[in-house]
Amino acid sequence: MAESMLRDRTGRAFGRLVDRYLDMPEPVTPDVECVRDLRIPMRDGTVLLADRYRPRGAGPLPVVLLRTPYGKHKPDIKLFAGVLVRRGFQVVAQNVRGVFGSGGEFHAFVHEKDDGLATAAWLRERAWCDGRLATAGASYLGHAEWAIGPYLDPPLEAMCLGITTSDFPAAFYPGGVLALHNMLVWSSATGTQEEAPLGGLLPNPLQTRRVQRAMRTLPVGESDLAAIGRPERFLREVSAHAEPGDGFWAPIDHSSAALRMTTPTSMVTGWWDLFLPYQLRDFTELTAAGHRSRITIGPWAHDRGALKATLTDHVSWLSAQLAGDTTQLHQSPVRLYLQRAGRWLDFDRWPPPQSVPTPLRLQPSGGLDWAEPPGSSPDRFTYDGADPTPSTGGPLLLPGEIRQQDNTAVERRPDVLVFTGPPLPRDLDLIGPVSAVVHVRTDSGYGDVFVRLCDVDRAGVSRNVTDGILRLRPGSPAADAEGVVAARVEMHPTGYRFLRGHRLRVQVAGGAFPRFARHHGTGEPAASAVACRPVRFEVFHEPGRPSAVVLPLMTAPVPRGGSEPA
Repeated sequence: MAESMLRDRTGRAFGRLVDRYLDMPEPVTPDVECVRDLRIPMRDGTVLLADRYRPRGAGPLPVVLLRTPYGKHKPDIKLFAGVLVRRGFQVVAQNVRGVFGSGGEFHAFVHEKDDGLATAAWLRERAWCDGRLATAGASYLGHAEWAIGPYLDPPLEAMCLGITTSDFPAAFYPGGVLALHNMLVWSSATGTQEEAPLGGLLPNPLQTRRVQRAMRTLPVGESDLAAIGRPERFLREVSAHAEPGDGFWAPIDHSSAALRMTTPTSMVTGWWDLFLPYQLRDFTELTAAGHRSRITIGPWAHDRGALKATLTDHVSWLSAQLAGDTTQLHQSPVRLYLQRAGRWLDFDRWPPPQSVPTPLRLQPSGGLDWAEPPGSSPDRFTYDGADPTPSTGGPLLLPGEIRQQDNTAVERRPDVLVFTGPPLPRDLDLIGPVSAVVHVRTDSGYGDVFVRLCDVDRAGVSRNVTDGILRLRPGSPAADAEGVVAARVEMHPTGYRFLRGHRLRVQVAGGAFPRFARHHGTGEPAASAVACRPVRFEVFHEPGRPSAVVLPLMTAPVPRGGSEPA
């Protein structure tokens, strides 16, 4: 008894410290009880394990469901559960099929719809559930939410969606190119998590370096052997189904079904998250269809940097939808952080109405200007997959490589074209979608077009702001009679202030390795290609063939000052 009382006091004290650190609202109760390893049967008889957290002594309550492939024992799951329960909610955290004691075999993304629906039905039959369900979580947990949200009847009361999207396959192949770095990092981590020290609770620098070396392995479809020493199912599938028209991943794309649901949704994402463009697409399509939805976009990547914001968002949204407490809601549907300005801004929609798409055009001799370019000969470079153009920074999964990095070394390479504007006479604010149109011709019709926008400071250091890639194939309908293709490259949206005296810079290259799988210069499938053929590029910037990045210029300047990022 004495040990139990001491454990309860220690737990309450720790909970108070966590709430204070996270700046959470006052708790409803300090007492959290947990029932471990509930056995939840699936329709095929497989049993999945879950933990149930609830306020001690409470009667029937709604359930907030978190379904995770990373283990319900992980600190972030326990943190989320504790914070939510102290606000009066009941949380069920479930290990998905095939991980950490749950039965069956883990097959990434494939079983989450059927297993999630079976779990929801089981929960609604429990005496301790009042029949209402909500979902919460980030990344893959968000996919597990989307896998059931559009299909449940009666519907969910609320969905809390952190750094995720209804269309995961879109992030596998941005612009039609395999996102090698992120796919190999994720598949290697999930493929080894149960044998990792302390169940994956500790980082493993040696394994991280091994995965980084494995990114150079050819063929890509066997890079798992170099990374973890054995085949990994997801890596094999994601590399084998990278070609256009392959419908393998269609069953896990829930974006169309999402438009039919009525559940209120709250989203959190970051300017450096790999799912950013697709989550913003979810938000705009839901709001256009009349759904109650809001989104917060911060200076975060796909890492623990977004944890506090996601948890704060979950608490406020669940309080409003399950308890009728709207005091914590921000009033505008869109709240975003303007990078380099130190300011949070609120808007009624995305993109903001003050944001005007404006072309910034490539000029002869490496210039960059708003004006139409004069007549000139094209710029040329050669891309060689045997020595692929490297990438640095961006929306990656490994800490230390993400966000903005110095691009100076990359820009010195002969296979990278660089176009730079004059020093800015005043601050320039960009908030909204970014894209590029590059008139390009390759000697074979094959190739990748990588475009990156950079911020060059007064010292001449060039740092990436946003970028995108597009795979070219022979016979493109966008090609003219001379084989010049108007390559339309979707880049990541941004909210960014270029400071007075800085310069805008645009890179054009034939790849960005290992973030994206190298192009081999042939039509050979990504999973099996080994040999490389150099690809010669011509980039046009002339009347009739103007190449440009299209920037979301704010017509009304955002004032200086404001709060620091949360």
